[in-house]
Amino acid sequence: MKPLSRPDRDDALIAGAGLLGGLVLWAVGLHTQGGRPLGGAWVLVPLVLMAGLELLRRTAPQTALVIGTCALVADQFTSGSLATVVMFTDLMYAAVLYGTPAAARRIPVTTGLITVGVTIGFYAWFHKPEALLIGVVTGLISFTPATTGALVRNHREAAESARLRAEQTALLAELDRSQAVVAERARMARELHDMVANHLSAIAIHSTAALSLDDPATTRQALSVIRENSVDGLAEMRRLIGLLRDTTGRDEPTAAPTLAGLDALLAQARTNGADSGLGFTLDDRRADDGPLPAPVELAAYRIVQESLTNALKHAAPGTVEVVLTRLDGLLTVRVTSPYGDRPGPRAPGSGAGLIGMHERTELLDGTFAAGPETATDGSKIWQVRAQLPAEEGKLST
Repeated sequence: MKPLSRPDRDDALIAGAGLLGGLVLWAVGLHTQGGRPLGGAWVLVPLVLMAGLELLRRTAPQTALVIGTCALVADQFTSGSLATVVMFTDLMYAAVLYGTPAAARRIPVTTGLITVGVTIGFYAWFHKPEALLIGVVTGLISFTPATTGALVRNHREAAESARLRAEQTALLAELDRSQAVVAERARMARELHDMVANHLSAIAIHSTAALSLDDPATTRQALSVIRENSVDGLAEMRRLIGLLRDTTGRDEPTAAPTLAGLDALLAQARTNGADSGLGFTLDDRRADDGPLPAPVELAAYRIVQESLTNALKHAAPGTVEVVLTRLDGLLTVRVTSPYGDRPGPRAPGSGAGLIGMHERTELLDGTFAAGPETATDGSKIWQVRAQLPAEEGKLST
C-alpha cells in the first residue's frame, strides 16, 4: 500500500485557520441555520472532519472532496458553521486544480448540472422566487470554486507549455548556433587550404629540389619560384586574416575567383611544375548559355585549383588536362593527370584537399568522384570529376 505523502505546510495552515475560525464562530454562537435535529457541539464534528481533509487537498484531492461532500451533508443536520462551508469550497477548488485531468474536466460540468438541477427542483417544489436563492448558494459553494480551479489550472498549463516551448526554442537556437559555428569553421578550413596549399606545395617541391641538386642555376630558379609563391601565399593569408578580423558587420562584397581566371591559374601551375615534367592544358567546351551562379563559379575554380595542386605534388610526368562542359543544366569539371611513380621531390599530402572538394560539391547538391582510372590508350590516370548545378533554380537553399 502506498504511504500518504506528508501534508504541505500551506495546507496545514489552511486547516488550522479553518478549524480555529470555526471554533471561534461556535464559541460566540454564530451559526448558519437553526431548528436542526443535532444541536449543541454536534456542529464541531463536520468542522473537525473538514479541517482534517484540508491536509489532503494536494495529496489526495478527489478523496478529500468525496468525504468533504459527506461532511457538508452532515453539517446540514446541525446548526451549521460558515467555516465548514468555506473549507468545502476550498476542497472543491483544490480537486480541480490538483486532481487528474479527467477530474478537472468532469467536476465543473457536474457541479454546473447540480446547480441547475437544484435551482429548478426547489423552485418547482416551493413555487416561490426565494427558492432560487438555494440554487445561487449551491452554485457559490460548488460551481464557482470548481470553475475558478479550472481557470487557474488552464493558466498554469498554458504557462508551463509556454515555458517548455521557450526552452525548446532556446535549445534549437543553440543547436543552430553550434551547427553554424561548425559549418563556418569547415568553410574557413576549406578556404584556407585552397588559397594557401597551392603556394606551400610549390615552395616545398622547389625547396627540396634546391637542396637535392647542386646546381646554381637550378637553385636560383627554385628560389625565384619559392619567393613568388611565398609573396602570393602571404597576400592570400593577409586577406583571409583581414576578413576574419573584420568586426564592422558590413557585408562588403569581396572579389571571388571565377572560371575566367583559369588561364592564369594554369600559367602559375606551369611555372611551379616547370621542373616536374608536367604540362597543363585547358579545354573549355562550354556553350554560351549565360553566366553561372557565383557559388558554382567559386566551387568549380577551387576544385580545379586543388586538382592542379595535387597534380604538382603527386602526378607522374605528362599532361594535366582540365575539361569544362555544360549540358542539361549541369557544369562538369574534369581534371586528369598521369598516375604512377613520380621521380624527383614530392610534397606530402594529408587528403584534406579531396575532402574539401567533396564538401564543396555536396553543398551545391552536386556529385563528386576522384580516383585512378584507365585511359583509352591503356595508360593509368588520376581523374577528378565534379558535376555542379549550372542554374539558380537547381541550387540547394
